Amino acid sequence: MQRLSPKGIRRMGIKERAAARRAKMVVHRAANFEEAEAWDLDFWQRQSPEQRLSAFVAIRRDVDKVMKGRLSNEQAARKGR
Repeated sequence: MQRLSPKGIRRMGIKERAAARRAKMVVHRAANFEEAEAWDLDFWQRQSPEQRLSAFVAIRRDVDKVMKGRLSNEQAARKGR
């Protein structure tokens, strides 16, 4: 579902963001932890600062939504006691 922010900027819902991330997803299968760590470091070093910040912000927003959902569920469970 596409929405516009108060400033008229297009915003995506969580399902749209997830689909967009899957479409851009880069994966690697490592033989061990050290190889995975080296690949991960190389991947992020190839990204621009803007790309790294964008990824961080998107993840942070998703974490915030999960935490709000958990809080709502906990509050609902307390009311149902």
